[in-house]
Amino acid sequence: MSEIYTIVSGTNRPGSNTEKVARHYQQILKSKNITPHFISLEGWKYIDKTPEFTQLEKEILIPTTKFIFISPEYNGSIPGVLKLMFDISDYKKVWWGKKALLTGVAVGRGGNLRGLEHLTSILHYLRVVVHPNKLPISLVDKMMHGSGDIHDTGTLRAIEMQISEFLQF
Repeated sequence: MSEIYTIVSGTNRPGSNTEKVARHYQQILKSKNITPHFISLEGWKYIDKTPEFTQLEKEILIPTTKFIFISPEYNGSIPGVLKLMFDISDYKKVWWGKKALLTGVAVGRGGNLRGLEHLTSILHYLRVVVHPNKLPISLVDKMMHGSGDIHDTGTLRAIEMQISEFLQF
């Protein structure tokens, strides 16, 4: 069985650094001949299980075997919109037995460490196996050019290593 990857940009904030980092992950996977699904929560409008969300579940979430979550720090945790996605999903079909890779982003120095641990706890509750190499990206706004490209070589190496490990996970 071949793996199906989905990247989730975990904020509804327009023009976010989170989505820029998530797009970087997408490009790395594409360079490895993997075409992941990409879910941006920007403009997310689902607060209940709508027909559109049910279609998203059926077409993308349920078939996915490996998720990559890029989550910003919101008040020491994850954005409510990301938690909402878990809350309205058919958790047994969407999450149970799947695998996840986590990356946190923050303009502060913690890289959303607390949020990554909170997200890990939520995913464990949903019976998702979380890869142990969780990457907190601190000072994310200082690591990007105006175009949104990451220029920090240490961060680029850490992302490459994290993805390589996850492909073998």
